Amino acid sequence: MAANVAIIGAGGLGTPAAMYLNASGVGTLTIVDDDTVDLGNLQRQIAYTTAEINQAKVKALKQQLQDRNAETTIKTIQRRATPEMLFDLARQHDVIIDATDNFETRFHINRACVITQTPLISGSATRFSGQALTITPGLACYNCLYEESTKEEETNCSSLGVLSPLTGIIGSIQAAEAIKVVTHAGTPLQNRLLHVDSLTMEFKTSRFQRDPNCPTCSTMMKNKL
Repeated sequence: MAANVAIIGAGGLGTPAAMYLNASGVGTLTIVDDDTVDLGNLQRQIAYTTAEINQAKVKALKQQLQDRNAETTIKTIQRRATPEMLFDLARQHDVIIDATDNFETRFHINRACVITQTPLISGSATRFSGQALTITPGLACYNCLYEESTKEEETNCSSLGVLSPLTGIIGSIQAAEAIKVVTHAGTPLQNRLLHVDSLTMEFKTSRFQRDPNCPTCSTMMKNKL
């Protein structure tokens, strides 16, 4: 009940993550999204109904969560996340869940969490493949794994499609990782990238190390020294 968790993105990943954290009794959830509910979202964004089409996602999701567990405080921000906003959110919350679908925002979230030393739970799902990882202070960050200079291609659900239950799997994993972080239970996905292949239903983990030349986390550590 004392935990404060922010979820950036109220789509296919953010909705199941929010629903499980709400049901589990997390004290405060902050939901950030600037989009509205669309008919094409409903196969993967299970918190919404046809009656809520054209409503703001954060408004519709807040109502759904309050109906399930009114003891959780739900805060909403109906805006596209900016670097400045992300820094404030990271500073004010115990955990950030990245449920976005574009690389630019993911790098901004990663940078904000590294600077504020806030744990970050990152997830993605496209077509039949999903990934999840947990980034905690002092260990490898998102930029250690992916280069920010890499040209982003259209790799989101809207352009390529996704097997709808896969987003639920990844979003649930993100919720589980957040609960582990705030309760200090088990071993989070630190320095490990979890791959989920929904066609074979195989879960594989690949390890990666902190890049000593990472322009995000290594630069921050050097500045501290």
